[in-house]
Amino acid sequence: MVEKFDKELFKKEVKSSARKLYRRSLDELTTKEAFHAVAYAVQNTIIDDWMETQKVTEKKDAKRVYYLSMEFLMGRALGNNIINLSCRDEIKEALEELNLDLNAIEDEEPDWALGNGGLGRLAACFLDSLATLGYCACGCGIRYKYGMFKQQIVNGYQKEVPDDWLKDGNPFELRRSELAKEVKFGGWVESVNHNGKLKFEHKGYQSVIAIPYDTPVVGYNNHVVDTLRVWDAQAKETFRLDEFDKGNYEAAVENENMARNIVEVLYPNDNHYAGKELRLRQQYFFISASVQTAVKDYVDRHNGDIKHLYEKVAFQLNDTHPTVAVAELMRILMDDYELSWDEAWEITKKTCAYTNHTIMAEALEKWPIELFSKLLPRIYQIVEEINRRFCEYIRTNYPENAEYKIKKMAIIYDGQVKMAHLAIVGGHAVNGVAELHTEILKKETLKDFYELYPEKFSSKTNGITQRRWLLHANPELAAWISDKIGNGWITDLSKISKLAVYADDEKCQAEFMAIKRHNKERLAKYILEHNGIEVSTEAIFDVMVKRLHEYKRQLLNILHVMYVYNQLKDHPEMKFHPHVYIFGAKAAAGYKTAKLTIKLINNVANVINNDDSINGKIKVVFIEDYRVSNAELIIPAADISEQISTASKEASGTSNMKLMLNGALTLGTMDGANVEIVKEVGHEYAFTFGLSSDEVIALEHNHQYNPMEIFNHNQEIRRVLMQLVNGYYSPENPELFRPLYNSLLNTHESDVADRYFILKDFAAYDEAQRRACEQYEDESWWAKAAILNTSHAGKFSSDRTIEEYVEDIWKLDRIKIKV
Repeated sequence: MVEKFDKELFKKEVKSSARKLYRRSLDELTTKEAFHAVAYAVQNTIIDDWMETQKVTEKKDAKRVYYLSMEFLMGRALGNNIINLSCRDEIKEALEELNLDLNAIEDEEPDWALGNGGLGRLAACFLDSLATLGYCACGCGIRYKYGMFKQQIVNGYQKEVPDDWLKDGNPFELRRSELAKEVKFGGWVESVNHNGKLKFEHKGYQSVIAIPYDTPVVGYNNHVVDTLRVWDAQAKETFRLDEFDKGNYEAAVENENMARNIVEVLYPNDNHYAGKELRLRQQYFFISASVQTAVKDYVDRHNGDIKHLYEKVAFQLNDTHPTVAVAELMRILMDDYELSWDEAWEITKKTCAYTNHTIMAEALEKWPIELFSKLLPRIYQIVEEINRRFCEYIRTNYPENAEYKIKKMAIIYDGQVKMAHLAIVGGHAVNGVAELHTEILKKETLKDFYELYPEKFSSKTNGITQRRWLLHANPELAAWISDKIGNGWITDLSKISKLAVYADDEKCQAEFMAIKRHNKERLAKYILEHNGIEVSTEAIFDVMVKRLHEYKRQLLNILHVMYVYNQLKDHPEMKFHPHVYIFGAKAAAGYKTAKLTIKLINNVANVINNDDSINGKIKVVFIEDYRVSNAELIIPAADISEQISTASKEASGTSNMKLMLNGALTLGTMDGANVEIVKEVGHEYAFTFGLSSDEVIALEHNHQYNPMEIFNHNQEIRRVLMQLVNGYYSPENPELFRPLYNSLLNTHESDVADRYFILKDFAAYDEAQRRACEQYEDESWWAKAAILNTSHAGKFSSDRTIEEYVEDIWKLDRIKIKV
């Protein structure tokens, strides 16, 4: 039984927190200090619900899913927690009585640097939905000290600097040192005969102690609180005095440095051996700690039983990074609980499930045998045996072409450990994250596995939480929607379809677009403050915000901006609705082409934004350090949602869903979840273009595409590409963008020219842009289309996605907390 929110008690908690933390009264604190006082008070409000959730879970013996993910892109916690507690107005009022501004307090919280792109944001949305739907869940990852990096734009270039988000502490986390686990690396394995039974002992290893930090994940207005558990690392032996006394100063602190490196940075550069080793070390570190903890918790609650683990525990492997969990669970069951191979294998297969997030075979994680076996000798032994047995199974099932099938499907082949193959063989379910993505997995990327295990495969189209991306990010629109159709959409987004009846109502159209304008004004202010660029809110806000990768084709976007600029320069009288092209993206530190694309965007912006002759018809803005908190400003302000990945390459996408929910119209290829978005809202209310996925796959197979033919025959495209190498956008170094030029026209930079069909789709993209411009001139049509996009976004709630996982894969029990 938990208490309802008590405003007076909360005010006392805030004052008390100020005294405890800073030994000063509340009115003497800075805004940052006040944030910590308020956050601790909110945390105290949550604690009772958190403890009650654990009690109810244990009493009911509810099944729990452990969502294993390298990243959780949580954004900021305070505002989200307050919304899900369903007492924002009360807390705002309480703080005003204490002379505090809730909005200013929220702005003091740094974004949590636990993730980077859609993978991490999806994981965060899933945790929100699991708690809101009343399912017991624990998200498991790493407590990165510096995240991926904080992006600075210096002279147009991306510069990576540490994101020291924990420097002032995190008021929402709880250190759980009593749950610390030992994780072992290196050494060797010895087989010993123990009472007539063969056992394997890990010797000569280095130990790291994994220490969990738990954070509450609050369900919306239901008092259910799940857990995000991220692991910190410390050396078991922190300082070796004997080595120090010998003058071996580096050896003296080797263990401490190894432990620290594991949790420093998300996705360290793996262009070198040391980086690859660190990535594998990170993955095994958090997986071993998480699986050990989950198994022990189950055993402790079930009187020592281990054989029915799968009935109460599910491990969901979020992409290939956590797939070593298959072998680690086998190790624990056999080495720690002395089960036979067959017993352990049956439990493992029934416990583990795998979500694939990539179509591209080259992105499916593989590890060199030398590295894997050296760092994880016992795990490698187990993987070898899994592979041996699987290859025998293939030979039985495919006697006529066994060796061909083994070449395609083996877990260990060509000197590599193939992690996706391990996950498919070692789990009971494999899912794609959009309908098209899943079909391509079945027919192309994982075709052989689908033929062998058709029952394992399913589609679970990704989703987003409307509580973060509408209720929190766009409060004015959220209030307007609730005024029109009630607030049931907050926990059942399918109800937002009721909004469609207002799409033709002139008054509602005007109200909807007024809200859009207010959001554009808010973003314009942010752009002026951070970029020094003045943009008109009457312009079309054309938004492309996502991780920077060649297949996502930010390069197509900026090349088209260059093309339009040329047209405006040549034809000043040309009819063209003013555009603000808004980009936000981080490129991986070692990804040279992606980083050069950022430089190109900024150089193009510098030229265009300072050209008075075009009368401000185009502005180009690159938002520095794209993250959740500024996404909450960008997405509600968007008119056009750029979703222009090469068809067949994007697994799903989630920015497309966030933008749609906030009334932006999709301009994109029929790729990933775009297909389903267009199906929901209708082709007439989106701007689709480009090659289909089948056409792309066919061109890749037949090798008949030659981008030089387009270069030779299309003068305008040729002009744009020549501007990459004639110094137009880099007079100080005309050769600066030569690698981008080469990537489109020849094989100097890669084995295939224009791998992602940018030139092939260019004309169709331009035509879609022209259609969007023309339609924007019709204010009534655009307002109707925007309302219809919002009203047809119901399918894309992560609540729906989670219910599908629960029904088809996890089989969880729902819990309820009495108030």
